[in-house]
Amino acid sequence: MNTQTIFISDLHLSADVPELNELFFHSLAEWRGKIDALYILGDFFDVWVGDDDENPFINSVVQALVDFTAETPVFIQHGNRDFLLGNAFAEKSGVQMLPEQYIAEIYGKPYLLVHGDELCTDDLAYQQFRLQSRNPMWQAAVLAKSLAERRMLAGQIRMMSEIKKAEDGKSEISDATEAGIQALLSQHRGKGIEVLIHGHTHRPAVHVHETEEGCVHRYVLQDWENGKGGYLSITSDGKISMHLLEK
Repeated sequence: MNTQTIFISDLHLSADVPELNELFFHSLAEWRGKIDALYILGDFFDVWVGDDDENPFINSVVQALVDFTAETPVFIQHGNRDFLLGNAFAEKSGVQMLPEQYIAEIYGKPYLLVHGDELCTDDLAYQQFRLQSRNPMWQAAVLAKSLAERRMLAGQIRMMSEIKKAEDGKSEISDATEAGIQALLSQHRGKGIEVLIHGHTHRPAVHVHETEEGCVHRYVLQDWENGKGGYLSITSDGKISMHLLEK
């Protein structure tokens, strides 16, 4: 019997989307003890202002992860909404935080994992913010503020993001570029990468890219919205497939 590893991203969980929270909890219950690992490739939360922010919603997610990780490892990358997720959250929940670029060895093959925002190189304004928001000194300065101040700042960033999303819609500027993809792949030349998995763009699809070392298949994960979601699975015999989710 083939076992499997599952990948999800862009759940954007918050107290404001109970239907998505329930879908996540339901999915964990379905997967618990039945999969080899769960990878969450960014934007697990719609916003994260620091590991010291505790409320009933966050506590419920932490407890669900504690229960799940007792049997199955969970790996999380930062996204553009939850880049302040830290070690305290990881320790409380039992998850393992991954670097922004990570090569996962799964059933004997390497898979390159990223959130995906670094691939949208035509969006110069966002790339400038991304550079700032990933700076440890900037993050330390933000985390030194009070929770109230951080929530206000997060609200402003979220509002700007929503406005930009409405303006750009599905325009090319908000999608991964060939230049961005090739730049990423060139950093990992010689490592046997044949598959790149990411989220962020909310454009689930499979693409093929030519490189000097051959073809790379790029899988874009399904975003979670309106009570529905999706995931990618890799089975122990190497089969990759994408699935829709609804409770």
